[in-house]
Amino acid sequence: MTWTAPEIERTRQHLSGDERAMLQSFLDHQRDLLLLKCQGLTGEQLATRSTDPSSMSLLGLVRHLTEVERGWFRGKAAGEQVPYVYCTETNRDGDFDDTVPADAEPDFTRFREEITLCDKAVAALPLDHTVTHPRTGLDLSLRWIYLHMIEEYARHNGHADLLRERIDGATGY
Repeated sequence: MTWTAPEIERTRQHLSGDERAMLQSFLDHQRDLLLLKCQGLTGEQLATRSTDPSSMSLLGLVRHLTEVERGWFRGKAAGEQVPYVYCTETNRDGDFDDTVPADAEPDFTRFREEITLCDKAVAALPLDHTVTHPRTGLDLSLRWIYLHMIEEYARHNGHADLLRERIDGATGY
């Protein structure tokens, strides 16, 4: 039997609430949208590249956002020592370049687990909690990280729209 990305039940988006609840709700909405773009596709379809020479695929986006979630929330905000999952010193684009259709199911499981770990890692931190960006030396708040992650997902969900339409013509969600 061939694995396919499962249907997901969308998290109800908050229309009002305090700042933290609204940021979390918008982030969860973007996370759900990525999974919606993938639902019902096989590992082979998920690993379909956009067009040469790009290595972007829906599976690559899931892997990339696993790395990004992990890096910003657990690594930077919570200060955990978390190594890259897919990227290496010799291939910084391993999240996109090294997709394997047969690994789609564990890659999706890792993505979902990472979201849970990230949410837990920052749950007790105030939005004004700051960290220093390692390359720029600028102080960034957890609030900024939430906004950056919402932007990161929104941009990549636009890519996901085009990738999904190329695979089977599906649009919307």
